[in-house]
Amino acid sequence: MPTEGTQAQAALARDGFATVQGVLSTVQIEQMWTACARGAGLTRRGRAYGGRNLLALPEVRNLAALRAIRDLVEPVLGKDALPVRALFFDKTPEANWPVLWHQDLTIAVTTRHDLAGWGPWSVKAGVVHVEPPADLLAGLLTVRLHLDDCHADNGPLRVIPGSHALGRLSRERVRTITAEGTAVTCTAQAGAALLMRPLLLHASAPARRPEHRRVLHIEFAERNALPQPLTWAFDQDFSPVVREAGSA
Repeated sequence: MPTEGTQAQAALARDGFATVQGVLSTVQIEQMWTACARGAGLTRRGRAYGGRNLLALPEVRNLAALRAIRDLVEPVLGKDALPVRALFFDKTPEANWPVLWHQDLTIAVTTRHDLAGWGPWSVKAGVVHVEPPADLLAGLLTVRLHLDDCHADNGPLRVIPGSHALGRLSRERVRTITAEGTAVTCTAQAGAALLMRPLLLHASAPARRPEHRRVLHIEFAERNALPQPLTWAFDQDFSPVVREAGSA
């Protein structure tokens, strides 16, 4: 009989996403509430609603190394996979925004090096970001950890199953696919993990009933996925490395 893990792997390959319930304990969830609030650099009316570079926090690095998380990542990317970026999102009454249909197209690197097929470049929260070729994005895995119940009323993620297999999409293609495709709403209990390929088309509406909808978003990659001389913005010991976009 297939296990939950093998079912998740099959769904991830077929649909580009899969939900696994019960990954984090209540204690781990509460620890992440505190850590993410401390690491959130985006606030509105005194409330944190988002943040970047959360791998700078030891609590998040430790979480990414937990066996429960590694058991989700290693069957997909192998035992040498490492976390390369972590973000935090929270929809609250003070910050209740829509997210339009899109693919996740950027990665965080140490230093800018102009390579054919790489770009545009940018700096986000002090860290260099770049859009890599689609084949590199196709090899990444995102683990979205739900720190609150995510239900139909608080702005859950919506996805177009199978769209991860279509490569990098133009805006026109995104409009066509989302108009013709059938979206799936990804609800989950607190402690669940949503596994997702970055090229999967996804969006979310404003919450109809705004309340905490905290999500810790951690991206994983194969250790040697980047071509030289590029390196991940967080080194192999998960230490933050911050550079300016124009530095060599």
